[in-house]
Amino acid sequence: MIGEHRDRLLRFIKKHIPENIFNKLAPAYHYSLAFLAALVYRFPSRKIFIIGVTGTKGKTTVIELLGAMLEEAGHKVALSNTLRFKIGNESQRNIFKMTMPGRFFLQRFLRKAVEEKCNYAILEMTSEGAKQFRHRFISLNALIFTNLAPEHIESHGSYEKYREAKLSIAKKLQHSSKKRKFIVVNADDKEAGKFLDISIKEKYRYALQDAEPHKLKKEGLSMTLHDTPIQSHLSGLFNIYNILAAATCAKQLGIGTETIKQTIETFKGIPGRMEYIDEGQNFTVVVDYAHTPDSLEKVYDTFHRAKKICVLGATGGGRDKWKRKEMGSIAEKFCSTIILTDEDPYDENPLEIVHNVQEGITRPISRIIIDRREAIKTALKRAEIGDAVLITGKGTDPYIMGPAGTKIPWSDAEVAREELKKLKTQS
Repeated sequence: MIGEHRDRLLRFIKKHIPENIFNKLAPAYHYSLAFLAALVYRFPSRKIFIIGVTGTKGKTTVIELLGAMLEEAGHKVALSNTLRFKIGNESQRNIFKMTMPGRFFLQRFLRKAVEEKCNYAILEMTSEGAKQFRHRFISLNALIFTNLAPEHIESHGSYEKYREAKLSIAKKLQHSSKKRKFIVVNADDKEAGKFLDISIKEKYRYALQDAEPHKLKKEGLSMTLHDTPIQSHLSGLFNIYNILAAATCAKQLGIGTETIKQTIETFKGIPGRMEYIDEGQNFTVVVDYAHTPDSLEKVYDTFHRAKKICVLGATGGGRDKWKRKEMGSIAEKFCSTIILTDEDPYDENPLEIVHNVQEGITRPISRIIIDRREAIKTALKRAEIGDAVLITGKGTDPYIMGPAGTKIPWSDAEVAREELKKLKTQS
């Protein structure tokens, strides 16, 4: 009921107040909603150990890994991330197309976690959420910083403002009323120093050298943690960093190396993040959320020995246009064949979006197929023994977002499985 009244109020304000005035009033509006939400649900974050995870990439995987480590150690955990909302044994898919949901949703989520007697709540915290004060009145105990790369530049106005939005989350940890506070930082990231500069006593770093010796395999990886050899089902160098982030935090929470090792070795990965689709075909098919130039390059580089057939959309319509051409250039560098397709056009012409991506491709190796199912089907039909079909951009996104708020239910993984099964019956 509160949410409905809030939405009606927001529509009324936007309709009757000029945009420049609304933008000036927006911070007070967002702050007031954050306070009201916390007040209605009686400031639940004060009653539970809260761990925030922020950065450009890896947040969801780190949350799922850390949650699994805590549960392996016998704790009851609540998780909120791009993939799902989980309280104890109850889990529901995140279908909001929003990594960090609204203030009332978050405070209600935390209140339920407290009532269900969870020991920990682990929250994915974003720059967009911070911009709208969704992190206010959430009392943090700990924060994990994974990395920072350009994203949401048009929304924030510059990379520096994007970085400041992320840093504002760290500053909320600094000013938290919790007795114990600590931050875990990727020391290899160029912005690590800014996050380590916050004024709290406990600061913990992790870096790739902490995993040496390590080895990346076609499917999976091996690494060393606290002088203990570990095998993981996860793939890619970036997942070594994700494992280190979760393990470093877990260690500070008193979880032993054997428990951490057991969790890592049994953790199969999460949907939409380097998700292998296997229907008995003789080539590799992977679905991944990669939606920034850096993350796209890391996914492609993981399969550097295979001939790659790449299904590539771009950022959603009306946002981050700056990176479209760059995504095309990266695809050209790594892929033997590129199939450009629809992703989330919103109110923008999808053809215009893919043409922007195509501007970064100088060789005649790309083809435009706007229908995403048809694009995936074509990629799979072209694949030969040992090839890698890499379907990027959406991960577990539940919809393709179209004009005027329209949305089509969608799953890259399900579509890939369906088309692979059709190919098997045709062969």
